[in-house]
Amino acid sequence: MKIAEATVARLVMYHRLLCRLNDEGQRVVSSNEIGEILGVKASQVRKDLSYFGEIGKRGVGYHVGRLYDHLEEILSTPGKWKMALVGVGHLGSALLGYKAFDTAKYGIEVLFDKDPQKIGSEMYGIPCYNIEEARIVTKEHGIQIIILAVPPGVAQECIDTVLQDTGVKGILNFSPTSIIVPDNVLVYNVDISVELEKLLFYLKQTMINI
Repeated sequence: MKIAEATVARLVMYHRLLCRLNDEGQRVVSSNEIGEILGVKASQVRKDLSYFGEIGKRGVGYHVGRLYDHLEEILSTPGKWKMALVGVGHLGSALLGYKAFDTAKYGIEVLFDKDPQKIGSEMYGIPCYNIEEARIVTKEHGIQIIILAVPPGVAQECIDTVLQDTGVKGILNFSPTSIIVPDNVLVYNVDISVELEKLLFYLKQTMINI
């Protein structure tokens, strides 16, 4: 069953919310309540959750703990995914300090950069290697996911270096440019400037309609 990207994103949002509600001791939650908190239509919440079987009761709502466990199983992974961060500049350093990148599901194992002052050092206890060593180090550490945070002019070169005969399966691309990868590697682009432009567009529409 193919699930739309937007649906998966909402499932993650539901999962986070249910984790908070569960910690707060709330036992039951309705689709209306979930929708109001997250800014999603209640009908959309019900549709998203129905992809994986009916778990709530009409007129009663969802049991918070059971729904959380249900989504936890859906979003679970076969093991902890090992990641490498390529580029430890301003953006890369900020991502490195983001605690959400170190969970039971995934974690950053190694860093790559070309700055001699960073190579051979550790940041947050994670070793930094020369990008030229990426092929060997990536294979040695069993890296499966690359977080790319380099300037657009060197993004493709870095990826070509990293992907040489390695087991990398996915790339989270923060570089504001497209990259070319083999068919068996999944790329997800996170362009902050595009997201900002989208926000500004909708803000403009809101102002026009006032």
